[in-house]
Amino acid sequence: MNVMKVKLILSLLVLISAFAHAQTDPPGWNYPTDPDLRSKTDEKIVLYTDNMKLGNMRIAANHLTWLLANTPNLNESLYINGAKIYEALVDEASGEEAIPLQDSALMMYDLRIQYFQDEANVLNRKGYVAYKFLKDRRDMYPQLFAMLAKVVEVNGNESFDNNLIAYMDATRRHKLTGGDVSDEQVFEIYSQITEIIDYKRANGGNGDRLDKIADNVDKILTATVDVTCEFIEDKLAPKMRENPDDTKMAKLVFKLLLTGKCSDSPAFLESAQIVHKSERTFGLATVIAKKHSGNKDYDKAEEYYNEALSLTEENTKKAEVYLDLAKMYAVRGMKTSARAQAQKATQTDPSTRSDAYTLIGNLYMGSYEECKKGVSRVEDRGVFLAAYEAYKTAGNTSGMASAEAQFPAIDEIFSENKKEGDAMTVGCWINQSVVIRRRPAN
Repeated sequence: MNVMKVKLILSLLVLISAFAHAQTDPPGWNYPTDPDLRSKTDEKIVLYTDNMKLGNMRIAANHLTWLLANTPNLNESLYINGAKIYEALVDEASGEEAIPLQDSALMMYDLRIQYFQDEANVLNRKGYVAYKFLKDRRDMYPQLFAMLAKVVEVNGNESFDNNLIAYMDATRRHKLTGGDVSDEQVFEIYSQITEIIDYKRANGGNGDRLDKIADNVDKILTATVDVTCEFIEDKLAPKMRENPDDTKMAKLVFKLLLTGKCSDSPAFLESAQIVHKSERTFGLATVIAKKHSGNKDYDKAEEYYNEALSLTEENTKKAEVYLDLAKMYAVRGMKTSARAQAQKATQTDPSTRSDAYTLIGNLYMGSYEECKKGVSRVEDRGVFLAAYEAYKTAGNTSGMASAEAQFPAIDEIFSENKKEGDAMTVGCWINQSVVIRRRPAN
């Protein structure tokens, strides 16, 4: 057999061997075709994973470095484990020696994206780790800010909770150390983050956790820019008014006015109504109703209260609206309607009994001048007997005492040939049966 034939046979054997190895590679693994390199790769995998399990992270990192240099696309697990190894080494390090280890840990995420894509998922995982490592490295604030902006951009509503706080705080750190971030940009970022929080809350997220995150984001905002009612009204509200169909801007204005406790701002009601047009919710409907009621625009208030009732099936929320309506009718002097709404509240949610019947008691107490006829002092003072019963139902002892002090005197009862304990009907709008009681002696 000549030399050429030998060489050809050897070449074929190498190809067949490489093909056989390729056929037996597990899914997701890209082993080298060279037998020696493959053998070395297997050896390094065992060495780095065994040392990792034993907690020998520095040794594990050395063997992993060989794999990254020689088989960078071997398997995604190299970068997942690599991040764990370097993050553990960061925890063991102190001072300046931690910095290159932090950079190596973060590089694992970048290389994972380079060789195995899945950018959104990997960046989501990288985000909070980067914040943890870089939040005290002032020279890295521009990179941290840009990276977290991308994390939230590509993940949107799927951004991890921790990344939302991290992004807001990275914005603060970057801006307050001279970064090129305007106040308007800060508000836009805040709006973006709060919209994601609202989405998570509306789609089964952990409400308590999200509330804490929202509180922290609000605090970071106020530590980043001076959120004054005047700034919002002068700088942001005009943009909202220029384009009243821009729900995003209206949301931002409304949220900021809430955060800044600026409910007296003209833009408060305007922004709430714009948002409510596109996202009708019980909460917004009640806010708008209360604002209209406070402005004495009672017809509009009633309209929004009725809409709020249609937007919830929860009895506690319905009862809240009935009580608000009762208070509004009471202010307007519509006592019969006020009492009816208060009674609806307590029928819908018994826990409102105290507030509802205290309001009814107050209505009765304030009806003496309106209802007295000047014929019978006992009958005229029947409004106070009715008030007493309402306060008693409410469990309002101070109200009961106030009403009791206005009962008819014993001599008034006798002079009209009436007796304590007799039933008597209180007329006027009250139209209620009461038991005659006498005023306590001083």
